[in-house]
Amino acid sequence: MATTTPPGAVRAPRAAARTRRRVAGLVVAAVLLAVALLLSLAVGARPVALADVVRVLGGLLSGGAAPAGVAPADVAAVLDLRLPRTAAALVAGAGLGVAGAVVQAVTRNPLADPGILGVTAGSAFAVSIAVGFAGVTAASGWIWFSFVGAALAAVTVSLVGGAGRSGGSPARLTLSGIALGAVLSGITSSIVLADPRRFDAVRAWEVGSLADRGWGPVATVAPFVVVGVVLALLVSRPLDAVALGDDHASSVGVSVPLVRVAALVVVTLLAGGATAVVGPIAFLGLMVAHAARGVVGASQPWTIGLSALLGPVLLLIADVLGRVVAPPGELAAGLVTAAIGAPVLIVVARRLTGGAR
Repeated sequence: MATTTPPGAVRAPRAAARTRRRVAGLVVAAVLLAVALLLSLAVGARPVALADVVRVLGGLLSGGAAPAGVAPADVAAVLDLRLPRTAAALVAGAGLGVAGAVVQAVTRNPLADPGILGVTAGSAFAVSIAVGFAGVTAASGWIWFSFVGAALAAVTVSLVGGAGRSGGSPARLTLSGIALGAVLSGITSSIVLADPRRFDAVRAWEVGSLADRGWGPVATVAPFVVVGVVLALLVSRPLDAVALGDDHASSVGVSVPLVRVAALVVVTLLAGGATAVVGPIAFLGLMVAHAARGVVGASQPWTIGLSALLGPVLLLIADVLGRVVAPPGELAAGLVTAAIGAPVLIVVARRLTGGAR
């Protein structure tokens, strides 16, 4: 007599293998992050040996004691110059990585990026207003304008995209974000071109640079990014349902409008905070979210967790590459991510188009 294997007996090994793969992905990402952190502290106009970097960090953790055998100039390079910009990359990379995963889930658009909801353009517009009309030139001043601009842009997209019978469909949210971003970017360019000399103070911010980032902006924005990541994890399960379609989400008891509002709040906190610290960073959210899903699959909790690790890895590597490709100067990290991200976008778009035939 033939015997049949219960479906649960087949699914259990597959689920266990999938979980092992996801855990392994997190472990590998954590190792890559540790390596990227050390490289960020070691590489620059004044190279510092990795062993000396470890000694400097050990001295810092032990109460700030001066490490024996390390030149004072190396200590200053690690602690005063590179440690703040490394911390900025950690905060901004985690924010943009998780924001990319959330945006792609809520819009059901695998080509989406945090900038698609107009958050980045809102930040840049608010900064241009602060510098051009309020005379604010210090980062401690215009960083709050950047945050407010991101929030107002997200609220506007939510109101415009939520109007009408479709009630905030992914297509309406996406189109509203693109339209608002285009309008705000045009106005911002006009303001900057009207008085370029006035905007010299924020030129590095506009191209997405981590250079000369002090502890002030990082300390200001870090709590918002932490809250955004926590909220993203809390809303990740409902996002799994929304990603499968509004009808499916409603059938399992998920309030689709509420989830979309929560997602917009998350993106505002994460992408707005990241942009406030380092400026617009193109394609990072897109690349990180795709890489994370390729490892852990379509589970939003796992995707968000892995994106929080891979985002800083990519931004740190981009920053390190920018320091070494054009000596004695350096390229902004935002330019490096744009150079990497544009081909990635083309490949992903071609793959999606090919799969739809």
